[in-house]
Amino acid sequence: MALIGIIGGSGLDNPDIFSNPQDEEVTTVYGKPSAPLKHGSIGGVQVVLLGRHGREHIIPPTQINYRANIAALKAAGCTHILATTAVGSLREEIRRGDLVVIDQFIDFTKQRNMSYHESFEPHSPVHCAMADPYDKNLRDILIRECKRLEYPLHEKGTVVTIEGPRFSTRAESHMFRAWGADIINMSIATETVLANEIGIPYAAIAMSTDYDSWKTDEEPVTWEAISKVFTENAARVTTLLTKVIPQI
Repeated sequence: MALIGIIGGSGLDNPDIFSNPQDEEVTTVYGKPSAPLKHGSIGGVQVVLLGRHGREHIIPPTQINYRANIAALKAAGCTHILATTAVGSLREEIRRGDLVVIDQFIDFTKQRNMSYHESFEPHSPVHCAMADPYDKNLRDILIRECKRLEYPLHEKGTVVTIEGPRFSTRAESHMFRAWGADIINMSIATETVLANEIGIPYAAIAMSTDYDSWKTDEEPVTWEAISKVFTENAARVTTLLTKVIPQI
């Protein structure tokens, strides 16, 4: 039986979308996760919700204990993980409020624990395959439901994950575009790697909230602008999850 982990935050830590919500304080061998786990059910399927930045969004991207977050969901018995994230758009055609079902990442972080493997057994190195890091079945379900709901959708996209919490310079933003990245954020690549290492199928749905720093015909990205767009469109992501989860 599926048990779905949801990693997100704004607009999702809402008991109204859960049946019988209950909080659980947990710890792992990697430390405490960002927030208590919220157990409940959606559409008759058991789910566990974890706020990536803490429930009050107090943890900066680099300071998130990603290893503890993923390990806590694994220990809770999660068979799949769905992640939600706000992203900046690096493409004119990815507009504010559009959804992107991510299929590739570029990792541009520099300071994070990106692996559970701190040492290898003698003559037994472990190198996790990452050619296609997002689960095809989960992506197909997300794409199908977005189309059914008639949400503005991009069926694939490459996310570049930066360290943060600062935003990009214009030069960096143009560089990421030249590399082939379509969207940008500060968390997804790290989660993706760890979920793959620990063996949990993982997929991410991104909402475009801004145009990063590359566009010169409008103001560069600010947190206030991101928050406004995400808040206005969070109901789409919540509705999508309630439709997708019973199909997993």
